[in-house]
Amino acid sequence: MNRTTVSLIAGTAALAAVTGFATLSSPQATGTARTAAELPVERTSLLCPSPSTSDIAETSYTSYTPVTKDAGNGGKAELRAADEESDGKSKSKSKSKSKGKKAGKPVLEPAEPGKPATGDTSGGDAPALVGTAEGKFAPGWTVQETTKVAAGSGRGLQGVNCSAPDTEFWFPGVSTAADRTDYVHLTNPDDSAAVVDIELYGKDGALDSTLGEGITVAPHSSDPILLSTLTEEKQENLTVHVNVRSGRVGAAVQALDDKLGGDWLAASTDPSGSLVLPGIPKDATAVRLVAFAPGDADADLKVQLASPSGLITPAGNETLHVKAGMTASADLGDVTRGEAGSLVLTPTDTSVPVVAALRVVRGKGDDQETAFIPATPPVGTRATVADNSAKGTTLSLTAPTRGATVKVTASAGSEGGEAVSKTFTLKAGTTQNVAVPTPVGLKGTYALTVEHVSGGPVYGARTLAATEDGVPGFTVQVLPDDRGMVAVPEADQDLSVLQK
Repeated sequence: MNRTTVSLIAGTAALAAVTGFATLSSPQATGTARTAAELPVERTSLLCPSPSTSDIAETSYTSYTPVTKDAGNGGKAELRAADEESDGKSKSKSKSKSKGKKAGKPVLEPAEPGKPATGDTSGGDAPALVGTAEGKFAPGWTVQETTKVAAGSGRGLQGVNCSAPDTEFWFPGVSTAADRTDYVHLTNPDDSAAVVDIELYGKDGALDSTLGEGITVAPHSSDPILLSTLTEEKQENLTVHVNVRSGRVGAAVQALDDKLGGDWLAASTDPSGSLVLPGIPKDATAVRLVAFAPGDADADLKVQLASPSGLITPAGNETLHVKAGMTASADLGDVTRGEAGSLVLTPTDTSVPVVAALRVVRGKGDDQETAFIPATPPVGTRATVADNSAKGTTLSLTAPTRGATVKVTASAGSEGGEAVSKTFTLKAGTTQNVAVPTPVGLKGTYALTVEHVSGGPVYGARTLAATEDGVPGFTVQVLPDDRGMVAVPEADQDLSVLQK
């Protein structure tokens, strides 16, 4: 993803909001050193993919904004069907399920910062959603989409954090195998069409396909693209590259398995020489690593598991060789052996950028379910995840390089309860499934916010579990920085020239 570009634009926009205008210049232009102030973002947007085509699907949405100092008192936030504008006018020309939907009330109107708000829908006609937040609702705004599917392909628990629009996405871990049905959901929140290329890379390189070139996503619409329609090749492990030629979109992959359930696969973090994939469930029965090197050089990766006692090397999977432009995979089995664990990938020699994700299976025989864990950036200043319950929530934190201290806050409940916080210390090279705090007098669901206090970088993931009829349904969401603050350079103007 183009995070550098997005951060630069965000910083300029925030400065413009404060001063009425913004210019960017190098320190050499004035000869004066500049410092950067951290200010709350004033506007943000999130996109939620259409949750399911199953008539028996039940989907819930949970919105949460953490309390942020200096965020002000005004503002608003809402989630609407992708084919509606905030003024309620229908703009749909989409091929998605939401086509032709009349304007109506927002699907969900977020509550005041510090308190979650929930909404739900049933059946297979739920649309993709576009959310906007302004003022005090914007900093760190998080929306979780969780779907229960009782039977059929992809049955189990499916969850995804609604994401911001961007111009590039990497999805290692997709498949066109006979028992998989994978869709790339593309959502365009803007008034003009977006043009998107979808490229697929397998074990031998790029797959032949012209059908993924120049896909037009109409304004205010969402299109699910079935990957098996883009190529005739059937491969178990693929990497998808979504590149936006014009405009911007939200993108997520829905991976449905006939036998192993299904879940959402969020995009991997930007290509990097070292990656962390946190929060492998301790009772995972099968873990598969899928990696891709998008550049011109091969990557050789050292594979380690950050366990509660430190970094260990999985026997038989000490390293992974990833050829340039090709997808590589490794079956790690039950690598966690009943303990909390996170996968840490580092270069054995020369650092070569890669992307990666894990497919995780819980259960045995006919009672199996699948989830995905993409490589993620660290928690940063603060990360938030919503839709937690008193039971079935696991928060996994890892400090791969240096010891660290974090503060974890459980928000007030969506229907009642008071927030509570705990502080945790993580040893270098370890992963802990921490004892998450629960709101006092909890009613409904709550949000968890992780704040970095001191030490090295911390990575995190949250698992939701809900076993029904013996099938261990679960879903995992990683915890990157919530983008609640933006660095704005302080203006330092020399007016002496005006006095001459």
